[in-house]
Amino acid sequence: MLSEFKKFIMRGNVLDLAVAVIIGAAFNKIVTSLTEDVLMPVIGRVFGGLDFSGYFLVLAPAKVPSALAGSSDYAALKKAGVPLLGYGEFITQAVNFLIVAFIVFLIVRAVNRLVRLHEKPVEIAAAPDAADVVLLREIRDELRRR
Repeated sequence: MLSEFKKFIMRGNVLDLAVAVIIGAAFNKIVTSLTEDVLMPVIGRVFGGLDFSGYFLVLAPAKVPSALAGSSDYAALKKAGVPLLGYGEFITQAVNFLIVAFIVFLIVRAVNRLVRLHEKPVEIAAAPDAADVVLLREIRDELRRR
């Protein structure tokens, strides 16, 4: 069983997948920072200074502690255990996903173009004709000459 597992792990696909997961995790941190620290503030500024992460609905107003009554601090209310519907965070994550999807699209598109540039056109050699086809051509040519 151990040898089968070792054989499975050493296959190229598994190693490629492991590398992809590690790079994907690092890529996720970069895109998250790009979204939260660069793009979302710009989008918020364009739309009048709004902060998407601050958009939420309190689902149980009775459970809001008196110290946080009337608070619009999503993180503090969430930490206090108040049931919230944080649709602003969802909008942030949806924008994050769209950015990741677009960046991956651009990367795949660029790689495909590079691969096409470096591919050499392969000339397909004509397969030699079968012996019976050659014989039939000779017979045809002989009959034409008569």
